[in-house]
Amino acid sequence: MAVNIRSLTAGLEYRGEVTGKKQRYFVFEGRKFYFVMSFSKSKRSSGNFNLVSIDAVNYVRRNFAARQDLTAKNLVARSRKPQYVSGALQALNILYVLVALGAATRDDRFRDRELHFNIHPR
Repeated sequence: MAVNIRSLTAGLEYRGEVTGKKQRYFVFEGRKFYFVMSFSKSKRSSGNFNLVSIDAVNYVRRNFAARQDLTAKNLVARSRKPQYVSGALQALNILYVLVALGAATRDDRFRDRELHFNIHPR
């Protein structure tokens, strides 16, 4: 996929932030993608970003509405659209976007290594 950085970053709007296990993620919305950005804890002025398709977020929001105790691994296994959810990192970023949009919450009742999420009903 060829990416035009100017069109990709044009008109980004801040949507919210999400706290992961060790880091905070900032979510911005563009025309076709959400940007999920984080800053490095060890390197000043460094960080990472991931692109998440708006279509992928809409797919998960629509098809997993009212689902409780959803992890990134479960989302990958249950998804029927690999073009939207193809791996655990992609699934986790989709879940972060949903939290930033207010369409999901982190479920902190669980004490294992995975993050658990509850998707709100539509």
